[in-house]
Amino acid sequence: MPIARRSKLKRRLPAMLVTGIGGMVAAAVSFATAVYEAANPAPVELVKKDEPIDTGRWLVTINNASMAAVPPTGTKPVDAKRFLTVDLELDNRSAATSNAFMRLISIEMLPSIKLPEPVYYLARDKWIASAINPGMPEKVIAVWEWPEGSPSPKALRFSVAKQIYKPRDNLYGAPGWFEDGKAAIVEMAVSGQPDEAVQ
Repeated sequence: MPIARRSKLKRRLPAMLVTGIGGMVAAAVSFATAVYEAANPAPVELVKKDEPIDTGRWLVTINNASMAAVPPTGTKPVDAKRFLTVDLELDNRSAATSNAFMRLISIEMLPSIKLPEPVYYLARDKWIASAINPGMPEKVIAVWEWPEGSPSPKALRFSVAKQIYKPRDNLYGAPGWFEDGKAAIVEMAVSGQPDEAVQ
């Protein structure tokens, strides 16, 4: 190897080492931060009913929860059933019409009680909700069919999911809204005629 080339490599070697070590340190710090945040999540805010919750994409207000024998359509089921109905206000703050609100609310409860996915109804006409337009708040009723033989609840905890906007996602490089943990927990009494509290 010519002396000039060897000399040039010697001069570049420290810079290459520093760059390589710096990259490894940055990767290690990033990994350690991700592990720490996963092991020590930020506490989820406890919110009262009727308080607006900022989920990022949506502004959500949970107003009331009750047990009913008839769904919001007013059509009584042929076989007797019980429904948990939850009154919500939803404001779509994104730029596009969306039905992603159907994944926002979940019930925190004993795993022994298995609930089907809720059906959402528009409060204004009591018909099944589809997508909600931006800048047009809607009152909505979320309805869970309560399992036969399970005691009716006196109180429940509702988990409200959070969504964040990314101009470029990690997989496709496309913009979109993505799940980002919980925005809040709402504890509230359930009206109606509960026979026994869910502990």
